Amino acid sequence: MEHDPRHRTSRWQRWVLVVLALSVGLATDAFAQPPAPSKSDAPYVIEYYYTAKWGYADEFIRLFKKNHYPVLKKQLESGRILEISAVKPRFHATEDGRWDYRVTLVFKNVVAAHESSGEDALKRQLFPDQDTYQREEQRRFEILLAHWDVPIADVSLE
Repeated sequence: MEHDPRHRTSRWQRWVLVVLALSVGLATDAFAQPPAPSKSDAPYVIEYYYTAKWGYADEFIRLFKKNHYPVLKKQLESGRILEISAVKPRFHATEDGRWDYRVTLVFKNVVAAHESSGEDALKRQLFPDQDTYQREEQRRFEILLAHWDVPIADVSLE
C-alpha cells in the first residue's frame, strides 16, 4: 500500500512538532511552579549627589538641613523611607569628578520611591511661612552646579 504524498511529513516538520511539544511541556511546568519572591518588596536605594559652586557647600548643606531634611524625616516617620544618611568627601577632587554631598535614601520598596509622597502637604505643614521657604529653596538650587540621582543595586560577589 502506497502512502498519499499529501500526508507525509518531512523531517523538518517532525522536528518542528517535537520542538513545539517540548515547549508546551516546559511552559506547563513553568506555570505549575510557585512564583518567585518579588523584588518589588525589597528596599530600594537612591544616592543623590550635589555639587555646589566653590565656597558655597556650607550654605547648601545649611539650607538642606533647614528645609529639605525635615521633609525627609517626616517620610522616615511614615515608613516610606527606611534610612537617611549623608556623607561628604574628606579631600578635594578634580572639578569634573567633584561632588560636595551624597545623600542616600533607603526607601521601603521601589513603589514607595516612585509614588507620590505628599511632599507638598508636608512642606505646607512644616513651613507655614511659604514665602521664606520658597526663597530659601530657590537659593539652595541657585548655588548648585550639578545634582544627579543614582538608583543603586547590590552586587553579589559570591
